Amino acid sequence: MPKMKTHRGAAKRFKITESGKIKRAKAYKSHILTKKSAKRKRELAQLTLVDKSDSKRIRRLLHYL
Repeated sequence: MPKMKTHRGAAKRFKITESGKIKRAKAYKSHILTKKSAKRKRELAQLTLVDKSDSKRIRRLLHYL
């Protein structure tokens, strides 16, 4: 059986914390920023944790991380 490959798109988007949770970036921070307030843009820049219900699907893509 060959080694399983890590999903490279997922590897670039997600990081694993030391406690095993999955971090992700927030959406809506890439363009059309003029109408968004500074506070909103600041909060969108922070990383957040993936919901527990999604983490099993994402972990399947990230075998070796």
